[in-house]
Amino acid sequence: MADPRHVAIIMDGNGRWAKARGLPRTAGHAAGEEALFDVVHGALGLGIEWLTVFTFSTENWNRPAEEVEFLMGFKEDLLTRRRDELHELGVRVRFLGDRHDPRVTDRLRAQIRAAEDLTIDDTNMTMVFAFNYGSRAEIAAAARRLAADIVAGEISLDDVDIAALSARFEMADMPDPDLVIRTSGEQRTSNFLLWQSAYAEYVFPDTLWPDFRTADLERCVEEYRGRSRRFGGV
Repeated sequence: MADPRHVAIIMDGNGRWAKARGLPRTAGHAAGEEALFDVVHGALGLGIEWLTVFTFSTENWNRPAEEVEFLMGFKEDLLTRRRDELHELGVRVRFLGDRHDPRVTDRLRAQIRAAEDLTIDDTNMTMVFAFNYGSRAEIAAAARRLAADIVAGEISLDDVDIAALSARFEMADMPDPDLVIRTSGEQRTSNFLLWQSAYAEYVFPDTLWPDFRTADLERCVEEYRGRSRRFGGV
């Protein structure tokens, strides 16, 4: 089978990694940065065109306040420190999710815009940060846009189909993921790209995210290569 064009990753296991070392959960999130950028380099080496990483879900607001505060500050700091590196690698940065949520700080929103603007013309790979993202909310938002277009007379009810709804997703130009990886051995989708992953292949390595490296990514891609994607056929 051809190599995956789009790989999506649920970066799971930061908390367990930290707990095993007697460290606070926030230390696991910080340690995950090295894994993330090692995987970016690995994905570029494999010729992957799109890499989507689940960095913060709409449900993650329910975590302890100090952890949420750390994650917001860490993401702002990471973008400040690393966006130039991504730009030098030719990686276009995009964000998928509700950045306009009032709980997202103005400073973080500014760093998101700056990273997207800096890398807008980069072509080696597109890296999507799924931030304050939930797939059910994304589908509901697309349905609202579709309903509004029906009311406005821009599309008739008879023309509503899968393509019509897909075209109204926030990032409608993003190809469906071929391969979804969830680290740490957990085997759940966790409200991540539910619509887009209808025919994705899933791999669930036991490795906790802070320990995940290019070699682990390569093993996941190799497992993907050995599968047969039939898309409902035979």
